[in-house]
Order: sequence, then structure tokens, then C-alpha cells
Amino acid sequence: MKRRLPSSPQGAHQWQQQLQALWPALKGSLAQVAKPCIRPGCPACARGDKHPAWILSYTAAGKRRCLYVPKGMVPVLRQGLKNGRRLEQWLYRVGPALVKAYRREQKKH
Repeated sequence: MKRRLPSSPQGAHQWQQQLQALWPALKGSLAQVAKPCIRPGCPACARGDKHPAWILSYTAAGKRRCLYVPKGMVPVLRQGLKNGRRLEQWLYRVGPALVKAYRREQKKH
């Protein structure tokens, strides 16, 4: 006989609400860098100054990847990274909670 993890509609609904509150969630890092631009004759680049840019670094298929991000997306990405850390912490708490709930159910039977 296969044993199942305890689940209740109330518990599932509560977890769904907690997960929805953590949207958007992402994993990675956001960094501001200084890069020369591609415009020929740019006075700032000619002086040796560089232009600020934002990069999102993440892992895909085991490889580190980077994407340039528009400045307007930075606040959303920061919130997503913060939510991603919260989600990861939440997932670490779920495992022990499930085991404890399972044990309580077993004691009842």
C-alpha cells in the first residue's frame, strides 16, 4: 500500500496564497556595470567614461548566462530576486512541515 503525504484543501489553499504573494520570483543576480557604447564618436566614450548598464545573471542548463536589462525593469527584477530568496526559504521549511504532518496522521491511525 502506497502511503500518501497528508493534504487538506485548507492547507493547499493557504500555500497557494503564500506562493501567489511571492510573484514574480526568480533566481540569479542583478549587477550594474559600466560599458562603452557602440555609437561612433560618443564624447563620453572618447573621454574614457562608460555608460551604466544592468545585467541579470542566471544559470540555464548548468551554464552561467547574462542578459542586459532595461533600466526600467530593475525594480521589478530586484523584487523578483527578493521573492526568489523568500520562496527558497519557504521551500526549505515545507519539507520538515510535511514530515511532521505525516507523522501526526500516522499516530491517529
